[in-house]
Amino acid sequence: MKSATQLNNKSKPAKQLALKTGWLRLIPLLGSGALFSVLSLSAHAGSLISSTDYLGYELPKKIQETCLKRDNCPEIEIKYLKTNHSWINDIANERINNLVVNSKPTESAPITTKSNQADVKSAIDSFAMSQFADLPKDSVFVYNLMVTPEYLGHVNDFEMFEIDSYVFTGGAHGMPYSEYLVFDQKTKKQIQLVDMLQSGKKSRFKALAYNAYKDWVKTVDKDVASYEKNWPFTLSDNVTLTDKGIDIRYQHYSIGPYAYGMPVLSIPYSKLGGIIKPQFIPK
Repeated sequence: MKSATQLNNKSKPAKQLALKTGWLRLIPLLGSGALFSVLSLSAHAGSLISSTDYLGYELPKKIQETCLKRDNCPEIEIKYLKTNHSWINDIANERINNLVVNSKPTESAPITTKSNQADVKSAIDSFAMSQFADLPKDSVFVYNLMVTPEYLGHVNDFEMFEIDSYVFTGGAHGMPYSEYLVFDQKTKKQIQLVDMLQSGKKSRFKALAYNAYKDWVKTVDKDVASYEKNWPFTLSDNVTLTDKGIDIRYQHYSIGPYAYGMPVLSIPYSKLGGIIKPQFIPK
């Protein structure tokens, strides 16, 4: 899996053309049709078909005029999930909206848990305008905001997706983020780690995850005990099923410095018998 997602840069003529026609690398809203959607057939043939649609968005005219002159327009790329299961779309796209609305948090702005398309547009407008409010007029930095879903595959009746996001607002580097989504086709619900575990087995699962953490630490540091003092183990509930076991994703700075990326700890199914419920083990 990708540890981070980078935005693709466009040439200057293409970027100017996009702005002059009122669009910045963005296409019509989800629900307005599949025009220019990115299609990827799932491995679960005949059951789930997955694609993405770009969010339709225009930079405010004042921002367009300013950034065209300076050749430093913010780069915005928001994609929504579009599958043939509306309930999956609803859950995933609500989360995408939430990530967009909270893309530039401040101490005075609480985390927003519910949002609509008006909130999304307002958040993107604010994000774009903040580039010119925060940075000097001669700054060459360009703010980036990207959120996109990706289909990962299926295990039994469970469909797995990942939402990647990337925010850059200056400084030494941007901040990637990655979140797993697991859906149960039978119950039509999103599945969390707690749903996968058998009753009373969280401590055993945590012990397996801790062993996987120590194995991972050995790949980046010779002294596990010393490393753990600075970057102690914590159990993340950001998990997904794979063909081999359960993967646990960590964000930057969770169990290691930024340079170590977003680590993934893997626990094979051979160690999970009696710990996770049988329906989560591949048949």
